[in-house]
Amino acid sequence: MHESRKQAVSIRLGSGDVRKIKRLAERLGVRDSDVIRFALKWALNRVAPLCDPEIRGPSLVPMLVETGAELIRHFELDAFRLDAIVNEGVERERRVAHDDIALLALAGAHQPYALLRLRALGSSNGAAVETVHGSPASIEALRQHLYDKYVYAGREGRNPDAGGEPAGGEAAPVRRVAVSA
Repeated sequence: MHESRKQAVSIRLGSGDVRKIKRLAERLGVRDSDVIRFALKWALNRVAPLCDPEIRGPSLVPMLVETGAELIRHFELDAFRLDAIVNEGVERERRVAHDDIALLALAGAHQPYALLRLRALGSSNGAAVETVHGSPASIEALRQHLYDKYVYAGREGRNPDAGGEPAGGEAAPVRRVAVSA
């Protein structure tokens, strides 16, 4: 039996957050509790795939690309913990590569290092990453790398575990992504 009854929950907030809630509520003409419920629902919707134990491996990549930085920073997730969250219980051929997990973790904690590592990975596997002054142009380059490898891979007949090469084994065409700084 599913209960749809609301339940009171106590949370501790810093005085700065309370001030922001009160200002936002006043400006919107709503109650403080409405703002808190909105923020909570909004955050839960952004990380909803983590609530489903069946969603693992490459299926988590879009959520991690879009909200991972905040999640990683707030919960201080390192590459090993993130790898366990993403790949635990996933068949070997469907796992997200540890290098890509490390990139996500770095992007959440130290974005410039993630971009440098992405550039190094790109040059070692032949992938082209558009650069500005020798560095990837923006975090958009990381987003594009992960989406190409895990999200769009099935649509183009690519095998993400073969380094992004087409399923037939022939070399993948180099795809440059122009991003603005």
